[in-house]
Amino acid sequence: MPKMIDGIRRMLAGEVPPPPVAELIGFTVTEVEPGRAVVAFEAGLRHANPMGTVHGGILCDVADAAMGIAFVTTLQPDESFTTMSHMINFFRPVWEARLRFPAHVVNRSQNTGYVECDVTDPEGKLIAKAMSTCTVLRGDQAKTR
Repeated sequence: MPKMIDGIRRMLAGEVPPPPVAELIGFTVTEVEPGRAVVAFEAGLRHANPMGTVHGGILCDVADAAMGIAFVTTLQPDESFTTMSHMINFFRPVWEARLRFPAHVVNRSQNTGYVECDVTDPEGKLIAKAMSTCTVLRGDQAKTR
């Protein structure tokens, strides 16, 4: 099993702090296994756009985090990654709800990966679907990430 997942498991156990963006936006990692992660997010009024619904950029950011965590679990200790593309489709609005962001690696080659994330409400309804393409970094590129 790749060692990068160990750091995420330490975060889940409370041994290391979550990334600053998790605290800023208010999401938590709830599950992790190789190639898969689940993030929970309590959407509320502080995340609203001018129309009163949760801003799409917030959903996009949390989905990006979930997909990044899922992908990082596939990396070796000397590897890092960067997101090359990110896309999200929105299907229904959200005002206040505890949302789930299950993400999974669909395809992982030596140098790239394709990851998907469903955004669901408490009833399991699909709010949005995100996808990203990641590039694995090694050597000097990985050291600066």
